Amino acid sequence: MRWPWTISKPSGVIAMHERLVDVFTSNGLITAFAAVGLLMLVCNLVSKHLTGGRIHGSAIAIAAGLVLSYIGGVATGGEDGLADVALFSGLGLMGGSMLRDFAIVATAFGVDVEELRKAGLNGVVALFVGIIMPFALGGAIAYAFGYTDPVSVTTIGAGAATYIVGPVTGSAIGASSDLIALSIAIGLVKSISVMIITPAVARSISLNNPSAALVFGGMMGTTSGVAGGLAATDARLVPYGAMTATFYTGLGCLLGPSVLYLVVRALLGG
Repeated sequence: MRWPWTISKPSGVIAMHERLVDVFTSNGLITAFAAVGLLMLVCNLVSKHLTGGRIHGSAIAIAAGLVLSYIGGVATGGEDGLADVALFSGLGLMGGSMLRDFAIVATAFGVDVEELRKAGLNGVVALFVGIIMPFALGGAIAYAFGYTDPVSVTTIGAGAATYIVGPVTGSAIGASSDLIALSIAIGLVKSISVMIITPAVARSISLNNPSAALVFGGMMGTTSGVAGGLAATDARLVPYGAMTATFYTGLGCLLGPSVLYLVVRALLGG
């Protein structure tokens, strides 16, 4: 029985809709780039008009991506989040380890080592202290909450460094997907916190010159958090902070699954 107000779609519209879906599905990676680009556009508008630029668009996009991934996983009953939806299957490749690691390496190649030396010894010390301190704190909290094996402690500790170092380290040492997801969540919280807190404390910590920005980027490490926080403080400082933050990511990905993991194994056994 058809209700009086029911409107049937013309067969031509249905055929066109199915054809568009087929095109998007068969070109999954291109669709994924278009979807992420649209998401970034919306999140940047939200950042500009609703937060006054104090929360960077990339942080909002990461949070939105996690929510969409959860919705996709629940709707399909799958394990790959939004990539389980046929229309967005290309996100599985785009967000996979191959392109992620390629992006990290490409970013590192774009940095001039000579510029880092301008920060002097302070910049180098900031890098190592900035990695070791959050790693140790994150690992200690993980241990306190019952994660006592070296792989879990290392993965969560690396996530406390950044949400990139966490999954890279976890993947390298054989961590489960749940642990990797937890490390990303921890890193995301850190990134958003740095964005919000930086403008509030910039004056009190004399974050008003390139040298201070270089050290700050090395201490905090989360590139999106540092860039967003410095952009809200003084846009002229962003390149300096982002530079050492980029080195932080590369150094963290190097130390996490190697030196830091071996140290944790020596302390916990296994």
